[in-house]
Amino acid sequence: MTSFTSTVNKQGDGICVISIEGYLDAHTASDLESTMQGVLADGCRRIVVDFSHLDYISSAGLGVFMVFIESVRKDGGDIKLASMKDKVFSVFDLLGFPVLFEIFPLVSEAVEAFPASA
Repeated sequence: MTSFTSTVNKQGDGICVISIEGYLDAHTASDLESTMQGVLADGCRRIVVDFSHLDYISSAGLGVFMVFIESVRKDGGDIKLASMKDKVFSVFDLLGFPVLFEIFPLVSEAVEAFPASA
């Protein structure tokens, strides 16, 4: 059985940082999907996902981000990705995700990339 956890940290300026840890695969993707739904239900549309403690991601895990990106952007927000380990980034890169998502070396850089709220 694979282990996965996600935690949400609400920042100032309407930004939510979702930290994910462990293995994101077909068995755990629904956990991330629930976290994303909760964040969106709370009104957060400026989302940073912290990958610093994620050890593995499968195509099912990648699919969770695809499910939400269009609606978040339609509502004027965005999902930015940060702090990926090399082996996790290589999966994103192989499937062309850097064209669809901004990926930052540090969570702080991803947070700062959001424009200031008016």
